[in-house]
Amino acid sequence: MTDSLRKVDYFYTFVPNTAGQGSKILAALAEEGVNLLAFSGFPSGRRAQLDLVPEDSAALKRAAKKLKLKLSTRKTGFLVQGDDRVGAMTGTLDALAKAKVNVTACDAVSAGDGRYAAIFWVKPQAVAKAAKVIGAK
Repeated sequence: MTDSLRKVDYFYTFVPNTAGQGSKILAALAEEGVNLLAFSGFPSGRRAQLDLVPEDSAALKRAAKKLKLKLSTRKTGFLVQGDDRVGAMTGTLDALAKAKVNVTACDAVSAGDGRYAAIFWVKPQAVAKAAKVIGAK
């Protein structure tokens, strides 16, 4: 099976960097019916940044408004999904490197059952070029 590569919207928010904050936000979003394609959380100074990649951006925005959760403006990332194999991301990353597109950040995981997924980001001015290089829609 060929890897699936697509552009995705993502938003971030900041929460106190204390135990349970991520769980609280994820539970509230789930209660509102928001499905996340990816989620990442990490410390940022005295706070924590939560990156949210929704299946439906409008649903996330509605839920955030209801929950009084301050979201960033919409940003763009790339979601890769495919059959797991040795070096699964090398083709994608090599194509970007050859096109001189710098990857800002990347997270990849084995999803089990022979599958893997990755999400990565490039600078906003490089999104169109990256999408063209890797054939992302």
